[in-house]
Amino acid sequence: MKARTREGIQGYSFMIPALIIIAVFTIVPIGYAIYLSFTRVNLLAGTFEWVGFGNYEIAFSDPRLRIALRNTVRYAVFVVPAQTFLALVMATVLNSGVKFERTFRTIFFLPTLTSSAALTMIFMFLFAVNGPVNGFLVEWGLLAAPINFVEDVNFALNTIMVMNVWSTAPLFMTIYLAGLQDVDKTLYEAAAIDGANAWKKFTKITIPNLVPVTNYVLLMGIIGTFQIFDQAFIISGGSGGPMNATLTVSLLIYQFAFQVRGTMGYASALAILLAILIFVVSMIAKRLNKEESLY
Repeated sequence: MKARTREGIQGYSFMIPALIIIAVFTIVPIGYAIYLSFTRVNLLAGTFEWVGFGNYEIAFSDPRLRIALRNTVRYAVFVVPAQTFLALVMATVLNSGVKFERTFRTIFFLPTLTSSAALTMIFMFLFAVNGPVNGFLVEWGLLAAPINFVEDVNFALNTIMVMNVWSTAPLFMTIYLAGLQDVDKTLYEAAAIDGANAWKKFTKITIPNLVPVTNYVLLMGIIGTFQIFDQAFIISGGSGGPMNATLTVSLLIYQFAFQVRGTMGYASALAILLAILIFVVSMIAKRLNKEESLY
């Protein structure tokens, strides 16, 4: 046996375990979900009825899906830019040589180490009627009476937004910090000699040199925000309330998949539509960011 052939066999033998895992836990489930999206299925009874694009037709006329999509898009439009900008500012400040830099990095990164469920419970306490946030706002005269932020239609989703910006920005901050290590320090020195202030250095040197990192952060942010589930589930008890104010697409998929009997096929169709939506929005954001980086 030739050495090249032997090396090829060895290489493929090392790849086989990974390929099996990818096939079993990724490719096969995706294919099965696509198949289910074209059926009316009852998994408990083991019955499958082919309905073609029937589930997709129902989805485009489902009023709750429109509400969930509106909530999800509103959430993403606020959270993605906010967490990206905050992470970039935090990373820039910590990379500027401030005192106790390592201590601040550790403190800022703590929310990322905490589970999402625990963070949600903490914020439910903070924003409760008798919680610290209401106490502070009432005491300083900013509110005439306490507001139940968690159960109020006008504030429930906003509470989740604030919580996610606070908890996800530190993770992206560390990514930006890694990117800042590759920015040539002589650029800042030359800019300082030319009389550039901190803002000019930030906008003309830092931001342009971090475009690839920003692309990654934006893509991860978009994917994460469009898949929001756990916070909305915990705060609303799985209902998406109050009055569908916290209903997201992922939560709606969960409801049809596990709370309503015989609608697993429809839930699969919603999951496929969500995947397509995330892909399209991510590609648009990537293209726009690349175009802006040219100027």
